[in-house]
Amino acid sequence: MGDPKEAGAEASPPGAATRGGLSLLSQAESEEPSAQGSALFLGGNEVKSRAVVKYSSAPPRTAFARLEEKTDLKLPPANWLRESAKLGPAGTTILGNSKKSKPFSSFGMAYDFIDSVGNDVDVVSDSENIKKLLKIPYSKSHVSMAVHRIGRTLLLDELDIQELFMRSSQTGDWTWLKEFYQRLIDQKWQRKKKSKEHWYQKAILSKFLYYSINGDGAAQPVPSPAEQQESSSSDQSHESEGASWPAPFEMPSSVSEDPSASSQGLKNDFVRNILWTFEDIHMLVGSNMPIFGGGRYPAVSLRLRDNNKPINVLTGIDYWLDNLICNVPELVMCFHVNGIVQKYEMIKTEEIPNLENSNFSTKVIKDIAQNILSFLKSNCTKEGHTYWLFKASGSDIVKLYDLTTLCEETEDKYQNPFTMPVAILLYKVACNMMMKKNQNKKHYGTIRTLLLNCVKLLDKSRHPQIIASANYMLSELFQLDEPKKEESSDSPLNENSDESYSEEEEEMPDSDENGTYSTSSDPADDNKAVAIIKSVGELSVPEKYKSIHQIRPSCAFPVCHDTEERCRLVLSYVLEGLKSVDSSIKKESDLPAADPSTPIPLKYEDESTRGGPEGLEKQMALFLDKMGSLQKGNCSRQSGMTPGSWQHKMKLQLILKSSKAYYILSDAAMSLQKYGRALRYIKLALQSHDTYCCLCTNMLSEVLLFLSQYLTLCGDIQLMLAQNANNRAAHLEEFNYQTKEDQEILHSLHRESSCQGFAWATDLSTDLESQLTVSCKCYEAANEILQFSDLKSQNPEHYVQVLKRMGNIRNEIGVFYMNQAAALQGERVVSKSVSAAEQQLWKKSFSCFEKGIHNFESIDDATNAALLLCNTGRLMRVCAQAHCGAEDEFKREFSPEEGLYYSKAVDYYLKALRSLGTRDMHPVVWDSVNWELSTTYFTMATLQQDYAPLSRKAQEQIEKEVSEAMMKSLKHCDVDSATARQPLCQYRAATIHHRLASMYHSCLRNQVGDEHLRKQHRVLADLHYGKAAKLFQLLKDAPCELLRVQLERVAFAEFQMTSQNSNVGKLKTLSGALDIMVKTEHAFQLIQKELVEECDQPKNDEATPAADSSPNLNREEVIKLLSIFESRLSFLLLQSIKLLSSSKRKMSSNTEEDTVLQTNKQIYSQLLRATANRNSTLLERIEVVICLLEQLASGSSMSNSSAAP
Repeated sequence: MGDPKEAGAEASPPGAATRGGLSLLSQAESEEPSAQGSALFLGGNEVKSRAVVKYSSAPPRTAFARLEEKTDLKLPPANWLRESAKLGPAGTTILGNSKKSKPFSSFGMAYDFIDSVGNDVDVVSDSENIKKLLKIPYSKSHVSMAVHRIGRTLLLDELDIQELFMRSSQTGDWTWLKEFYQRLIDQKWQRKKKSKEHWYQKAILSKFLYYSINGDGAAQPVPSPAEQQESSSSDQSHESEGASWPAPFEMPSSVSEDPSASSQGLKNDFVRNILWTFEDIHMLVGSNMPIFGGGRYPAVSLRLRDNNKPINVLTGIDYWLDNLICNVPELVMCFHVNGIVQKYEMIKTEEIPNLENSNFSTKVIKDIAQNILSFLKSNCTKEGHTYWLFKASGSDIVKLYDLTTLCEETEDKYQNPFTMPVAILLYKVACNMMMKKNQNKKHYGTIRTLLLNCVKLLDKSRHPQIIASANYMLSELFQLDEPKKEESSDSPLNENSDESYSEEEEEMPDSDENGTYSTSSDPADDNKAVAIIKSVGELSVPEKYKSIHQIRPSCAFPVCHDTEERCRLVLSYVLEGLKSVDSSIKKESDLPAADPSTPIPLKYEDESTRGGPEGLEKQMALFLDKMGSLQKGNCSRQSGMTPGSWQHKMKLQLILKSSKAYYILSDAAMSLQKYGRALRYIKLALQSHDTYCCLCTNMLSEVLLFLSQYLTLCGDIQLMLAQNANNRAAHLEEFNYQTKEDQEILHSLHRESSCQGFAWATDLSTDLESQLTVSCKCYEAANEILQFSDLKSQNPEHYVQVLKRMGNIRNEIGVFYMNQAAALQGERVVSKSVSAAEQQLWKKSFSCFEKGIHNFESIDDATNAALLLCNTGRLMRVCAQAHCGAEDEFKREFSPEEGLYYSKAVDYYLKALRSLGTRDMHPVVWDSVNWELSTTYFTMATLQQDYAPLSRKAQEQIEKEVSEAMMKSLKHCDVDSATARQPLCQYRAATIHHRLASMYHSCLRNQVGDEHLRKQHRVLADLHYGKAAKLFQLLKDAPCELLRVQLERVAFAEFQMTSQNSNVGKLKTLSGALDIMVKTEHAFQLIQKELVEECDQPKNDEATPAADSSPNLNREEVIKLLSIFESRLSFLLLQSIKLLSSSKRKMSSNTEEDTVLQTNKQIYSQLLRATANRNSTLLERIEVVICLLEQLASGSSMSNSSAAP
């Protein structure tokens, strides 16, 4: 047996002192019965029972001390009522294992095992309540229990009517229930006092247990007065424990961990919490039964019985269920007569149902359990409501009342003291589901229902903290930062595996297949009951109360059809939370209440008063100073909230949530091109963030990242507003509109801050420059935040995006200033010098391009850097063009300033090409830069050729520079690639060849002396004329250019002919010139086609201007070239006739020359007649020329064919 003194002197068990942090015992650590459970075969019927100890504060089990026969239990042992580790804390074992349970005991367990509530467990209760329910058909005693539903879990607590009404007479609470009870149930209610026999049996049991752990069989008497004093003190202690109802309106100081829970009776003070599975029913049960063990009895329960009183069915069920719940295989019974120990008897748990005088069927007990659970689950349908299960003493009728509905009919609907614990439990279960990130989405509908019911239970004025927190959690259910997915029937958001109900559901009377219980009122029933069991005997019938109707689903999670709807829901919850927080802050100098129906005036400042970009710079500096101060923890608030208080923490979270919602709304409006609406939403987001900054004592990097994203989006919106100025009125109307909800949120923000910290970024300006500047400053601010908070390394993607946007907006501003400078240049007519305003615009534009290039280069964005370098080159060309008009047009020369700026432009274009590396990197950009570079070289060469700086350079040097520039332009002019720009390139190349040929032709005419150089120029002129003609022939829209080149070639041939002396040489040159004339036929055919289309156009469609059909045809040019052509053709034909008709030719007979001579005479004759007719139209003249050229071509071919043999 062991030394009894040593056994009784064990220390209190670990974990019994501090209950706050529960540690689940593994099987190795637990000294309780096996956590594996067992299936017991009892009374011939198989009843499955499995018990797993979830928590235990009991000490390691030790063997009980078998008392000697004749031990007098009326005498107290020496250790009586002293705290013992073997029995646990003294308060739990003074009166043995039938200690009175507290009214909120199930809530204490539910708080500790929140994972099980609402999901896995059907019932949470004290083991005494479970036993009382299962004994209803066998017992005539009264039953009074409070029932609460949380998801699929029912919480059962004893509702001691006697104790309740005693308290009611003292405090005035529950008077409505007392009146209801007296009116409908027990009209002559009076408190029933417990008999002396009851207290006698309690005292003997207590002394027996202390003897059993003491181990000393000899009684150690204590003086009688002391014994009476101890006995009375134990009774008083018991009475005081029973009075553990909390004050009806007392609110916990904290929702998460409530330090006052024990004082409200919400503490889980059971020795062990057991997850008991009885058949298919899962129960979380609290038990205080002492368990002994050791030696050949590893686990036994110890009972004391009067030998003169046989064990009845109720006692047998009691013992059997206690052992099942605690998984104890054996029962040790100690029999006594008048307090004198007689004998001990060992009984196995499975034998208890078969004891003499205590026979009962375990199968019936199982049926009773299933029927009661089905009855309660079918009728206790409203989460948060308090139901009352009542059976009067001696009655067979069991009634279920909805106390919450009854309470709401009274003057004060918050008189129900269960309201607060139920609301907290609803909140905690919802919190726990939210914490499970991996599976919480499928429970969103359940979580929402739990929170809505929690809010419904509470008075807003009395419980603002829980209401604010619940509303914040409701807002958290909507994932703002996730893209909307297609909703389908099997969407996780619509799955609700839990049986959860909301108050909005229509109540439907539940029935089973036999219609056993009803909600109707008959003479035996009252119409206040939700449901009635007419006879307790029906509970023993298998599946009597099994409901056949489908379990109704909980409130499905609302399906939001678009982003705006989702964000609006979030903002509605945020607003309710803010109202709760604001209502709890009492301050004498509080802000005057704002009228929600009165819109908040929006302030607009004139550009002149604000100072434009300069004023913006100052505001930007102030903003960055402010952000720096936030890093040091300096902030200001107006409402007087204490940092660290729940109001302070909750308002911070709610404000941050509102800023996120407004940001998402702004982004959605931006994608819909509703830029005015987008600016309004981003303004509200930044105002929310400004208030957050004022309240926050330690700015988190995540929040700074949000701010950077907000400012980035604000910059995007301002840029889009600048680019869509034509729809400004609609944008302004959208910007000024405000919903009542937005106004109320803004009023709450104004309690803490002026909300003007970001006013510089959110004004809707009418000035393009101002909008672009604000956009740029927004990006710069976003970048600064990333820089000084070291967020760029943590968020490289966002950093890259911000720098890209900075580069882009600086390019936009640079182009804006460049276009302004070009416009000023176009307006400059009288003034010959460049104005200071133009130069200032150049500097601004150049600065923007330079900063933008740096932005793109810092993120290795070579393509965009190349585009900005290209624009910088264009700026240099604008600067060069500005210096063109510095001199008189007649005395104009290509100036050094022009040359300098064009050279700079070339440098920037070459840098752009180097930045791109190869064409494969980005062919479109590469081709664009190449074209611009070619254009720059071409313009430079053209200006030098047309306005030769002869006062500064020699003719030869100018010709050399022009030739080099033209060849470089030709190098970057891609005529072979089949791109959209190919015709332009071909035209440019043809023009370059034409100009070079003209230059060499001119040199040849003007040069005297060096024959080698003359010959070189002759060859080059002929080469470039040929290439120019070939390229122009490829183009369909350049007939005049082709005609001009061919005429210059003819002139070049005529010039060569003047230096020839022999007739043979001259004739050969003339023949070549006429061949060139023949080749002009293609150009005339193109001109003829365009003229015909131009004539037909008005006939076909008078509404369409004729110019559209031939936009490139210049009539004056055509007439001028045609006249020249006719004169030159006439001259060539005349010269040819003269040479062929000379006396030398006549002396020799030559058939070929005769044919040519006759053809030329005919053509010449026709040409003279045509030119002599002044009434011919342009089209007729061209048709004549084409006809003559065809004759000339056929005559030439005939002569060639006859000469062939």
